[in-house]
Amino acid sequence: MLISVPNVSEGRDQRTLHRIAEAFEPVYWSSDADHHRAVFTLIDEPGQLHGRVLAGARETLQRVDLTHHHGVHPRVGALDVAPIVYLDPADKGAACAEALVLADELGQLGLPVFLYGELGNGRTRAQLRRPGGLSGVAPDFGPHELHPTAGATLVAARPPLVAFNVEIDAPLDVAKRIAAHIRTELDVRALGLALSSTIQVSTNIEDHTRTTMAQVVEAVRAHARVTGAELVAPAPRAAYANFPEDVPLRGPKPLEDHLTS
Repeated sequence: MLISVPNVSEGRDQRTLHRIAEAFEPVYWSSDADHHRAVFTLIDEPGQLHGRVLAGARETLQRVDLTHHHGVHPRVGALDVAPIVYLDPADKGAACAEALVLADELGQLGLPVFLYGELGNGRTRAQLRRPGGLSGVAPDFGPHELHPTAGATLVAARPPLVAFNVEIDAPLDVAKRIAAHIRTELDVRALGLALSSTIQVSTNIEDHTRTTMAQVVEAVRAHARVTGAELVAPAPRAAYANFPEDVPLRGPKPLEDHLTS
């Protein structure tokens, strides 16, 4: 089985989100109004998964207009990223093939598609998302011009990534300093963000075998009081190891439970 975790730049209109979810048929999805973003988790066989992502992409193109989008999360498109994820290294080749088929089909929908990670010669999502990051870069699939309302889409084949947010009782400048610190200390992607109700250190743990959510929490609360945490999408069970009981954690059950359910 392979997994896909498409991220859509819509987190507020529940009618739109439910129509997109119906198209994707995910095992789990979550949305956030401040990030103005939804994350869907899909599981299917190689050769089938890309069709599920494509169905959701068509619905997203019809319903999400990036020209009216304002949210704290960086993005390049309505269907911002659509990675194909493999849990077993033996499935890496199948994931790469699935990602390339998906990228080609998204291009045929009129979306310029940029590969990242190993398929993109090592370039990162952050490089492509930074201001001007797509300027002068030819897409790997699809038209050379950005879609007028949907922008572009980033596609990769990768191991699981843990999207994990830590809420703190501190000003935004402290959150930004913590994010910069843990990027180096723990080798994670991290941003300090101000949401409507809290200050957040938003992280992507790209190697959960080296860094757990518990380690991120401990690194953050060395600098500020932690008030809660959030897991955005299902993560491998190992990422939950030794999670502190005194920190409320919102989010889904482990990824392995979805694979067997």
